[in-house]
Amino acid sequence: MIADTRLTTGEYLVRLLESYGVELIFGIPGVHTVELYRGLPATKIRHVTPRHEQGAGFMADGYARVTGKPGVCFIVTGPGMTNIATAMGQAYADSVPMLVISAVNARDQLAMGQGRLHELPSQRNLVAGVAAFSHTLLDPAQLPEVMARAFTVFNSARPRPVHIEIPLDVIVAEAG
Repeated sequence: MIADTRLTTGEYLVRLLESYGVELIFGIPGVHTVELYRGLPATKIRHVTPRHEQGAGFMADGYARVTGKPGVCFIVTGPGMTNIATAMGQAYADSVPMLVISAVNARDQLAMGQGRLHELPSQRNLVAGVAAFSHTLLDPAQLPEVMARAFTVFNSARPRPVHIEIPLDVIVAEAG
């Protein structure tokens, strides 16, 4: 098993991606995604940093079209999600496998409308029309099941983008 009590959920997620054969991730590091990036050096996964989240999405789309493997993106909360939505829409329309992993504010702050950093009323609702599904990971123990569901979509007759958002308090929690 990949889980190790010394790994955060973010680090564990990166190891799971590697176990699914992910070799390349597109994204822009930000304060909300530090734990995802902290996990990359322990893997063989390469990272490409575009200048804009929309660019990350279209790079992932192109990568998936050329390789047949899901294009994977790490995106920050709020504007990062709105920026990548266009690329997700293109991938959805053309049945291209894309995994968009974003952070979201802590569980006790979700949908509170308090003006937290990059807060949107609901990132899941934002991407509902351009994703096969969007999931908020509320418990680190759910991660293997959610990842398996995503990769099942990618291997289906009509693959589509999948969005997984991880609250800030969950992304730093121990995965074990």
